Amino acid sequence: MTKNVDQSTAGWVPLALGALGVVFGDIGTSPLYAIQTVFSIDHNMVRPTPGDVYGVISLVFWSITLVVSVKYVVFILRADNDGEGGVMALAALARSAVRPGGKRFGLVMLLGVLGASLFYGDSVITPAISVMSAIEGLSVTAPELDKLVVPIGAAIIAVLFGVQRFGTHLVGRFFGPVMVLWFAVLAALGGAQVMRDPAILRGLSPHYAVLFVVEHPTIAFVAMGAVVLAITGAEALYADMGHFGSGPIRRAWFLVVFPALTLNYLGQGALILKDPTTSANPFFRMVPHALVVPLVILATLATVIASQAVISGAYSVSRQAERLGFLPRLTVRHTSKHERGQIYIAAVNWSLFVGVILLLVLFRSSERLATAYGLAVTGTFLITTTLFLIFAESAWGWSRGRLAMIGVPLAVLELTYFGANLTKVAHGGWLPLLIALVVATVMLTWQRGRTLVTARRTEMEGPLEPFIEWLHGDPVGKVAGTAVFLHPNKDSTPLALRENALFNHVIHETVLIVSTTSENTPHVPDEQRIELDHLGDPYDAITHLTLRFGFQEDQDIPAALALARDLGILDVDPDTAYYFLSRISLQRGSGREMSPWRKRVFLGLAHNAASPIEYFRLPEDRTVAMGAAVVL
Repeated sequence: MTKNVDQSTAGWVPLALGALGVVFGDIGTSPLYAIQTVFSIDHNMVRPTPGDVYGVISLVFWSITLVVSVKYVVFILRADNDGEGGVMALAALARSAVRPGGKRFGLVMLLGVLGASLFYGDSVITPAISVMSAIEGLSVTAPELDKLVVPIGAAIIAVLFGVQRFGTHLVGRFFGPVMVLWFAVLAALGGAQVMRDPAILRGLSPHYAVLFVVEHPTIAFVAMGAVVLAITGAEALYADMGHFGSGPIRRAWFLVVFPALTLNYLGQGALILKDPTTSANPFFRMVPHALVVPLVILATLATVIASQAVISGAYSVSRQAERLGFLPRLTVRHTSKHERGQIYIAAVNWSLFVGVILLLVLFRSSERLATAYGLAVTGTFLITTTLFLIFAESAWGWSRGRLAMIGVPLAVLELTYFGANLTKVAHGGWLPLLIALVVATVMLTWQRGRTLVTARRTEMEGPLEPFIEWLHGDPVGKVAGTAVFLHPNKDSTPLALRENALFNHVIHETVLIVSTTSENTPHVPDEQRIELDHLGDPYDAITHLTLRFGFQEDQDIPAALALARDLGILDVDPDTAYYFLSRISLQRGSGREMSPWRKRVFLGLAHNAASPIEYFRLPEDRTVAMGAAVVL
């Protein structure tokens, strides 16, 4: 989102339509499996009796109301990080608001890393459970087709991940209309059942949820682990705020999505009361047999769209983590000339694909996958709530009373969700925890190793000021042209510059030492992008440039230099300049700052990092790499 998004009717309607196709895909397909899972947990602990049905519907409705409508739509969407959202963006926003060096300063980014790690678990499970739950509708009319669910699901997943490299812009325009049809069908199916049995509207009363918990505390606690499936995808409302804006997302939620979901869940409850045997698959039992196959096709399209949303989200989270220093340079390819948010990261894409296929083969049904789903979702909820409360206190000045009024009810509810899903650890819940553990370990290992390498590299390079003084006093020859040395700071000497002067005894007539920084904001305005420092002497042709980039932006060095020229900051032609990289060859040593296995992980990540030539958009025919070895 940009600050000048048109929020008029003509402006927000297309954005709201687009939000229906991307933001609400995950939560919009939850009716496929949420109620079904509640009534199938632990050998049907929840029974299709009026008390249990009213209690479950009430829990689902008020969970959606409190977590999605109140927490995310009313409050979390207000935490606007330069128009961007998501757990990493919220962590960066909170870090900028707390006191540097304090306990919270490190805590907020650690929470961001954990939240991002859990999101990867969600990104693996969502495509698998969504696609399988749609295809399983075939078994309603033809039970013998049940054995084809996994092969058909694997084929759909393979096509989905295979076309990612072409970008979503070609099919994105169809996402909104498909999801409008999907939500219309959800409302129509549920509304028809409600009209047949209006008594189900009692389920909207919160006292049925309270009665269910009081009368069956153990069963209700276990059921909460499945009820949370009705709000999976709530995080997407915030994560995709940058694409559509908070206003269109709010309007799409309250005008379309929330009413459609409410009607459908009420309809499923009414159907179960009428025919308890339908609790095994109430969604597809709401339509006549002749319409099951068309509904399966529509549901499959909707689940593919939901899967696309989390895959795209994984790309965005990966790039945010890389910009904030928790992942190595990634090879990012833009798939649209018009939308900078549409990117493709091959390493992330194929890692997710392998994970999703393994899930299909290992779990083989949406019911079994549902046991693994909740921990990733509820863990992310808790982290987002914590980060938001820290930000609200530090940036908005919320009082402790106001923090408690909002935080305590959410904490009780979300801790209950989380605790209920902890009971599933041995039955598949270990999966998102394992994925999160691996991803968090990778991120924290890279961040620690990068800090150590930077310190040793700075020591090897030596301070810049004495080196410049040496250049002034030593008869080093000069050659025509401009040399651009990429370097992380202006305190130490670029290795490539030092090597060129000491061994070749020449420097260029114009020397630019260029540093890039990733800001806590997603985007940096052009007028704030460039900072010029003549290093004490405006006439010696040795200048330092700091180029600021948001964590959602490409660090295109030639384009930034062209901007500096156009703004009159520098008289340099980036199309004729030569670019010098200080390459560091990493070697594993006997130092004890990191354990040996973490060193191996760090070196493996560094070895597979994206080429700096491609990462910084440098011209290959005018880029030279020089450097030295660093022992870790």
